[in-house]
Amino acid sequence: MTKQKQKNEWLEWLKAILIAIIIALIVRNFIFATSIVDGDSMFPTLKDGERVVFNKFVYMIGEPKRGDIVIIQRPHKNYVKRVIGLPGETIEIQDHVLYINGDEYKQTFISNEAINYTGNFGPIQIPTDSYFVIGDNRAISKDSRNGLGFIDEEDIIGRSELIIYPFSEWSLTR
Repeated sequence: MTKQKQKNEWLEWLKAILIAIIIALIVRNFIFATSIVDGDSMFPTLKDGERVVFNKFVYMIGEPKRGDIVIIQRPHKNYVKRVIGLPGETIEIQDHVLYINGDEYKQTFISNEAINYTGNFGPIQIPTDSYFVIGDNRAISKDSRNGLGFIDEEDIIGRSELIIYPFSEWSLTR
């Protein structure tokens, strides 16, 4: 192999590596990222220490929907919670029953045991451009009921899509 061919081959490899790094940075910063679940507030849907992939792009073109598991960015910590209330809705919890705009809402994503730990709350109206979130483990979750308050749309940085670690737990997070 001639020196010129060797030099061209090295340049091609460097270009390929540089392109791969740029694509990885774009994907990481604008499309998908990972987060580690810290605590049991989303148990049994998500467990402490699991690593999830979240979709950052989905909320650039759309808005959070009820039931989405979202990543909320706060200055010192990110939170993983489920969207329950949408902008402008009225939320009330009475005798372990969730009401949205006065209508009972069946929470099919959590156990009856978790529902029984949901204390009375509200009624309260969600401001425009804000969301009401709750953890699936109602007994211990810090959420819109007791510390996080309403979540501004700009603080929701993505929707959880997939559990990737531990490997034995690979699954969609819906």
